[in-house]
Amino acid sequence: MTNNRDFGPGISHHRDQPSSSGPATALRTLEPDECLRLIAPGGIGRVAFNGSHGPTVLPVNYTMHDGAIVFRTAHGGPMDEDLSTGVEGVDIKIAFEVDLIDEARHEGWSVLIQGPAHHLREDKVPDAAVTPWAGGDRHLYVRIVPHEVTGRRIHSL
Repeated sequence: MTNNRDFGPGISHHRDQPSSSGPATALRTLEPDECLRLIAPGGIGRVAFNGSHGPTVLPVNYTMHDGAIVFRTAHGGPMDEDLSTGVEGVDIKIAFEVDLIDEARHEGWSVLIQGPAHHLREDKVPDAAVTPWAGGDRHLYVRIVPHEVTGRRIHSL
């Protein structure tokens, strides 16, 4: 059954599922070590920071190297300019988030890491291969050192 509600001229809201659909679920807080274990294989995550045009969230392919998150981006792009203070020892704290959701089973996990972002010098680039999310000529490596690590797991009851 579709429920149409009138929100004014030309605007309607369609709701195909009742608000109480789905099984009951429970949340469990993850310990930092478990969070790091979950994201250790690398993959796709999101970085969030206060950019020059306001709050910014961007997808990145990442790898873990020496306990830090490493990803590639473009020189001169938003992460190059917005994540560099230009002052030695002054860092910009950003957020990094990864999740894995299985909608069919109503379970999954989410990990949030906060820490300073550092541009890596060419001689400090890790041997671990990581391809840039957007492809193309992206040779700036950024490293996030985890200072705060939190996570949650959701599962069906």
